Amino acid sequence: MNGYRYLAGIVTGSVSLLKGMRVTFANMVSRPHTVQWPRQTAPLPARFRGHIRMLADEETGFPRCFACGSCARICPSACITVQGRKPGDRKKKVAVRFLLDFTKCSLCGLCVESCPARALAFSRDYALAGYRDTEFRTMDLLEGLASPFQF
Repeated sequence: MNGYRYLAGIVTGSVSLLKGMRVTFANMVSRPHTVQWPRQTAPLPARFRGHIRMLADEETGFPRCFACGSCARICPSACITVQGRKPGDRKKKVAVRFLLDFTKCSLCGLCVESCPARALAFSRDYALAGYRDTEFRTMDLLEGLASPFQF
């Protein structure tokens, strides 16, 4: 009986080796999945979520946000700070400060879903890098958007 177990072990091991070699050879002849970063970029999935970003109104160029604070209230990480002010000629407030602490953000998407003005969306930025965490603690989402308070 010992001779039978010995031969069965050899056959089982050989079959296992051949299965592993089949996987190895299949991967040797397939195309690589790597890209030459930063000259090439990998295609992003359609549902990729980067940090949140502020959307501008198409007509005025001002942020859509009217500083209701629903995004800051619903955020489980408490990483959003919103402050608003009423311009003299408008009825609704306008966000004058919208800061995101990306070091605490869990990318859950509750802020985007709860925004009544549809002012928030996920960005497609994925190559975020920095030397200090302070660069990501105070991300100003109003940066680059027009403001009714600028003269």
